[in-house]
Amino acid sequence: MSEARSGTSAPTVLRMILGRRLRDMRVGAGASLEDAARALRVKTLTIRRLEKAEVALKPLYVEKLLETFGADRQEIEEFVGLAERANEPGWWHSYRDVVPSWFTAYVSLETDAKTLRTYEPQYVTGLLQTPEYAHAVLRGGLPNGSDEELARRVELRLRRQGLLDREDAPTLWVVMEEAVLHRMVGSPDVMREQIERLLDMSELPHVSIDIVPFAAGAHIGACAPFTYFRFEEPELPDIVYSELLSAAVYLDQREDVVAHLEAHSRMALMTSSDDSRALLNHMRKEYS
Repeated sequence: MSEARSGTSAPTVLRMILGRRLRDMRVGAGASLEDAARALRVKTLTIRRLEKAEVALKPLYVEKLLETFGADRQEIEEFVGLAERANEPGWWHSYRDVVPSWFTAYVSLETDAKTLRTYEPQYVTGLLQTPEYAHAVLRGGLPNGSDEELARRVELRLRRQGLLDREDAPTLWVVMEEAVLHRMVGSPDVMREQIERLLDMSELPHVSIDIVPFAAGAHIGACAPFTYFRFEEPELPDIVYSELLSAAVYLDQREDVVAHLEAHSRMALMTSSDDSRALLNHMRKEYS
C-alpha cells in the first residue's frame, strides 16, 4: 500500500483479502499477469489493481479469472459471493460527505483489526476521546467548517468507538506524549472529563495507555502520529497508517512496519502503567 489521497478508491478489508487470494491463486496456477489480462481482455495494470484491492472486484471478472486458474465451480461461487459482499459499502459509507476517501480505508482497517497500537504526540487518540474533546479537536482542525459538518464528524468518531464495546473487541495499546495532557483542548472541564475517561478506559483488560513523560527527553518516536494494525486473516500483512495534512500513507512493507512497531515498543518502555496512571491523576487535579 502507499500514499492515499482524496478521490482514490478506499478498499474494505475483505476486498484486500480477496485481492491477495486472487494473486495467490494466479501464482499457484502458474499464470502470469499477462495470462490473466488476456483472459479478461484487459491490460495487466487492471489485474495488478484487482490484486491490490485498488478497484472493485467485478463478479464477472472474478469468475473468469478463477476459471482460468482452474478453480472448481463451488470455489468459484463462494469467491464470487464474497466479492459481491466486498463491494458493499461499509457502515461508514454514509459519512462520505464529510470524510475524505483516504480515511475511509482507515476506518475499515480499524473495524476489522484484532490489534491496534497507536502513537499520539499531540492529541488523545480518536477511539478514546469524549464528545466534548472530539468537538474541540475537530473544530480546531476545521476553522471554516459548518456546524453540521462538525457534528457529523464528531458522530463518526464516536460511532467508531463502538468497536471497543464489542464481545470480540480488539486490543488497543496507546502510547501518547505527556504534552497531550498539557495541551488545552476546549476548557479545563473538557480536559478533566477527558482524563477521567482515559483513567476509566485504562482499567479495561483490552486497553493499555502509556504516557511518555517529558523527562524521557528525545526519543525514537518523536515523530508524526501513527497506527499499527494486525489482523486475524493470514492473507493480510500488518499495516501502519500515518496521516499527513491532506493525505495519508499506508505501509505494509515489512521493514517499514517493523520500524514503527519497534518504535512503539521502545516508547512504552520509557514509562509504566502505574506511572502513567499517576500522571493522569495528577493532571486531573490540575484541571479541577
